Amino acid sequence: MEGGASSSSGFPFPRTIEEVFKDFKGRRQALLKALTSDVDEFYAQCDPEKENLCLFGHRNETWQVNMPVEEVPPEIPEPALGINFARDGMQSKDWISLVAVHSDAWLMAVAFYFGARFGFDKNDRKKLFKMINDLPSLFEVVTEIAKRQASEKTTATPHGSNRNKPSGIMQQRQPEPQTKGLLKMPPPQEEQEEEEEDSGGEAGEDDEQGATCGACGDSYASDEFWICCDVCEKWFHGECVKITPAKAESIKHYKCPACSSNKRLKHG
Repeated sequence: MEGGASSSSGFPFPRTIEEVFKDFKGRRQALLKALTSDVDEFYAQCDPEKENLCLFGHRNETWQVNMPVEEVPPEIPEPALGINFARDGMQSKDWISLVAVHSDAWLMAVAFYFGARFGFDKNDRKKLFKMINDLPSLFEVVTEIAKRQASEKTTATPHGSNRNKPSGIMQQRQPEPQTKGLLKMPPPQEEQEEEEEDSGGEAGEDDEQGATCGACGDSYASDEFWICCDVCEKWFHGECVKITPAKAESIKHYKCPACSSNKRLKHG
């Protein structure tokens, strides 16, 4: 192996901790593109009617959906097999998260395969893991994007009357085309996230004057999570009715405590 171990693709295998970490970052960036900025294209390529497909991330930051290599054993560990078969059987955000989890596992497997192949000792492996662990996982990135998108949908702006528009929950639960509403965002950067947070929540404040919480009576505030009852159409602070944005995601039709109580009394 002296001076020339290389893969069949022509790239030399990484041999040092720094080289393995550079390889890891290139493959990670490639997978991040597939799961965020290129997600529509990635989704379209994972046709369940095709054979077993894998998502490959290459060290040059390009990704590829392809069948597994025919070489046995392969030159490096293989990604999860058959990700396309689950595509149409799951909600898009859940499928993307599932692929992200398997991709995280594959990235670690490849990095530590190189470490084992070139004799990394305990301290080398510890150093490599520390460098990898300082980066957010793919799963953390895509689920954070999904949470942010869900929060934007559920935090609907309440008005005096909302008969002509869906409630906060109904707005969130609208069915979407399969290739729409995926985690279509460029790979996040801290600077971009801070700018988005600073600029968000300012528009429309004048339109909400006069809206009050059906539980405590306080006025609408743009920095608070509100939810609308699908029965009486009153708006409530999430805190007042013990509903969080995360919990709201799983509710199809929200009934406030008063409407829920009335229903129980009628059936009692």
